[in-house]
Amino acid sequence: MSILDYFRSTKKTNTASLAKERLQIIVAHQRGERDAPDYLPRMKQEIIEVIRKYVQISDEQVSVQLEQNDDNLSVLELNVTLPEGK
Repeated sequence: MSILDYFRSTKKTNTASLAKERLQIIVAHQRGERDAPDYLPRMKQEIIEVIRKYVQISDEQVSVQLEQNDDNLSVLELNVTLPEGK
């Protein structure tokens, strides 16, 4: 065993399993977008317009997600990154 072998990672990453995991994340994200109601983008834009009456923000500073459970329960999650106050 050389000194260089000591610093090399002994754990081999399985690229197939890594690719499969990433693909599952992408598919789950797309399914969530597909099930979203048609009014959600418009609602997000209107919320941004209301917030802009009070502070300057960009579209990227607002995140809107709708989660629907099997129990007929819908949760609207709104995250806004506000600028630093003076």
